[in-house]
Amino acid sequence: MDKEKYEEYVMTLIVQAGQCRSMLMNAMREAKQGNFESADALMGQAKEALKEAHHIQTQLIEFDEGEGKLPVHIVMVHAQDHLMNAVLLMDLAGEIIDLRRAA
Repeated sequence: MDKEKYEEYVMTLIVQAGQCRSMLMNAMREAKQGNFESADALMGQAKEALKEAHHIQTQLIEFDEGEGKLPVHIVMVHAQDHLMNAVLLMDLAGEIIDLRRAA
C-alpha cells in the first residue's frame, strides 16, 4: 500500500468515526427532547458510518497481515482512538435512548 492510499484510509477512518460520534450525540439530544423517531433515524445513520469505519479498519488489518507492513504513526493511533470511542458511544447511546424511551 502506498503512502497516499494509507493516508486516505486513515483519514477516512477518522471521518467516519467522527461522523458516527456526532450522529450519536445528536440522537441522544433528540431522545432527550422526546423525538424518538428522529433519534432512531440518527442511530441508523451512525451505525452505517461505524460500519464503514470498521470496513476501512478491516482492510488495513488485512493488508498488514500482522506482520508490521504498515507504519504506525500518531495519526493511525488517533484514528483507532476515534473508532474505539465511536464503538463505546454506540453502546452507551443505545442504552441512554432506551432509558429515555422507557421513562
